[in-house]
Amino acid sequence: MAQKKLIAILGATGAQGGGLAKAILSDKNSEFSVRALTRDAQSEKAKALAAMGAEIIEGDIDSDESLRKLLQGAYGAFFVTFFWAHFSAEKETAEAKRLANAAKEAGVQHVIWSTLEDTRNYVPLDDDSMPTLHGKYKVPHFDGKGEGDQFFIEAGVPTTFLRASFYWDNFIYFGSGPKKGPDGKLYLTLPLDDKKMAGIASEDIGKAAYGIFKAGKEMIGKTVGVAGEHLTGQEMATALSKAIGQEVIFNNVTPKTYRGFGFPGADDLGNMFQFYRDFDEVCNTVRDVNNSRKLNPELQSFDQWLQANAAKIPLD
Repeated sequence: MAQKKLIAILGATGAQGGGLAKAILSDKNSEFSVRALTRDAQSEKAKALAAMGAEIIEGDIDSDESLRKLLQGAYGAFFVTFFWAHFSAEKETAEAKRLANAAKEAGVQHVIWSTLEDTRNYVPLDDDSMPTLHGKYKVPHFDGKGEGDQFFIEAGVPTTFLRASFYWDNFIYFGSGPKKGPDGKLYLTLPLDDKKMAGIASEDIGKAAYGIFKAGKEMIGKTVGVAGEHLTGQEMATALSKAIGQEVIFNNVTPKTYRGFGFPGADDLGNMFQFYRDFDEVCNTVRDVNNSRKLNPELQSFDQWLQANAAKIPLD
């Protein structure tokens, strides 16, 4: 039997990397095997992946030695960074550079870099319609990743640039779901007006990444966006109402109002939703649902995701 091609995965205990690791390890006929980098090899998620057959490496994205161990002998690599652990776009860009250099040094034949638009290409820093944050960004958690794209290109690393969408899982874990107003009714508050926003189940991003690796060299150099569905705020509220058995009212606010909510990252997310709203065609064209389904035949619609997850959404 031919030896399986090794896929090295960053963030294998997170949403995107975990989805990819499970997709590969669940496929008994897969041509790939998995090596995962984690800070804690004894975590429940790491142990679960090991039980499925993954090789676990303990280490850190900020360590060149950890990355060398992760990538040694790897055919492919999946790279994702996590802005919300530190709120620093500069750190994400530096991580992208380190990852690109490590992949080049290791001779990896196919990298998937989980990235997002550099919104400054659409809203220049001197455009006051959207406030500039941290001195030099519009949407920091987009721009730091988008700026990092150049390092993969300059290093000549064979890369597919994967653009994710809004995670519907944010309604469960990130506090973005419906909230009770003073009148006791549930409100879904988003600054989207009547524009459609690309959304996806986070596990489906990893499954789409598996589809990209299976497609192979034809995907190198391409920018591939993934989405399960494009929905307006009202459409999401209607679907939520049906799924949880209580009316959810879409509360459309301005991005300025959203930025003023005061929770950590509210200004960044207010700008993100404004970008999704004002550049809906740019965002939704690249995040093609039909193409996403070709890469991942199990792709879920919002209704399907709600069927499995509505009970987990906190409603307080």
